[in-house]
Amino acid sequence: MAISVSVALLLLILAVIFIRNGGLKTSHAIICVLLGFLLAGTSAAPTIHHTLVSTANMINGVGR
Repeated sequence: MAISVSVALLLLILAVIFIRNGGLKTSHAIICVLLGFLLAGTSAAPTIHHTLVSTANMINGVGR
């Protein structure tokens, strides 16, 4: 578990750096995808999912 969290944190830092430096290249996108897979396996996954669903529902409600 500690290794997964460390790798997820490293990938998160790399993704932020890549996004701040300009457009994402293919290698950058792969790192972002790997970050997503690692986050899906952590205990934060339900919270992230709930937040995304709530945000999508809120945006959907505004358009009506």
